[in-house]
Amino acid sequence: MAGSTRFAVAVHILALMAEDRQKPITSEAMAKSLGTNPAVVRRLLGLLSAAGLTTSQLGKGGGSTLARGPKKINLAEIYQAVETPGLIAPQRSSPDLACPVGRHMAPALKNLTTAAEQAFLDALAAVSLKQVSREIAAANAAAKSAA
Repeated sequence: MAGSTRFAVAVHILALMAEDRQKPITSEAMAKSLGTNPAVVRRLLGLLSAAGLTTSQLGKGGGSTLARGPKKINLAEIYQAVETPGLIAPQRSSPDLACPVGRHMAPALKNLTTAAEQAFLDALAAVSLKQVSREIAAANAAAKSAA
């Protein structure tokens, strides 16, 4: 089963905004960079805006910009803005409560998954959008010098 790509796409969107913070970027321009439909971008922009990460301007010369500097946005904030909480979904069917395993599986997994998700969020919180932007800029510089 494929995982969600919302987080990766959202980081891409915000990295585009971080690249040139002076001018708004349209959803069409972002969609072109992503190789996707502008409607996908607009849906994510709505979530990012609701989380206070982006702002939008309508009309000619409009588009979206970062709501604050890339150094002040961490990857955990982006993840939490666009993804559904819970790295591992609980079992969908109801286990047999007469079974000694079925009766205790959900609580046992909940403790583990809660700790794992917190470790994941802590790791994301330690990385700023600015760090991602720097890594992209370094890769672009290296590619130019190799060419």
